Amino acid sequence: MTFLAIIIVVFAFAGMIKGMIGLGLPAVSMGLLTIAMSPFQAASLLIVPSMVTNIWQLFAEGRVWMFIRRFWTLLAGIIVGSIWSFLPTLNQSHGHSSEILLGCMLALYGCYGLCVKKLPHLAKYERWLSPVVGYIGGAVTVATGVVIIPVVPYLQSLHLKRDELVQALGLTFTVSTICLAVFLQHNPMAGMHLDYRLSAVALVAALVGMWLGKKIRYQLNEQRFRRLFFIGLMALGMYMIAH
Repeated sequence: MTFLAIIIVVFAFAGMIKGMIGLGLPAVSMGLLTIAMSPFQAASLLIVPSMVTNIWQLFAEGRVWMFIRRFWTLLAGIIVGSIWSFLPTLNQSHGHSSEILLGCMLALYGCYGLCVKKLPHLAKYERWLSPVVGYIGGAVTVATGVVIIPVVPYLQSLHLKRDELVQALGLTFTVSTICLAVFLQHNPMAGMHLDYRLSAVALVAALVGMWLGKKIRYQLNEQRFRRLFFIGLMALGMYMIAH
């Protein structure tokens, strides 16, 4: 019951943050869950909530095929990186190295959100950068359970319109989640297995949290809350590294 309560509280909180500022569900849930369980277990719980919310984000505006044609090399890189990763993966060393890597990713993401005000325009280098960024993103996915650095900053550096960026992120997150699910299924840790029932509970908690977050979104200063969110990610990442 304690384990179930942790899952419900964490995903409700992560969903609330996503409802308020539109991001943060995988990063927050993975960061908090790994304090109480292994990264492998945390990643297995993330599959269903992440898949459902990302697919909704991807298909909300249509034009999906256009994004697939533009970013297919990025997606191919994610798939290749998840199969042939150069980083230690979630099922190795009981997740200790994955916890450190995840802490580094969260700290970097928090620092990026706080400090980077204007990104360079990398659209002219997109043809050769996309597969490289995708490969690194795929390796990071099977090492930490989330794809943040470098995929999110890269897509933002292409200076897409807001709706286009949301869909591009939804597409890459959907593919990376599928790759993560396949990896976890084919590379189990001893004594652990994927429990999609608990993942479904996590989905319900995340959806309730997103609904609450949207309800209170307009009652808060969004810019101030985003700043607090990135500060919190940095603190969580540094704690994970130190721990």
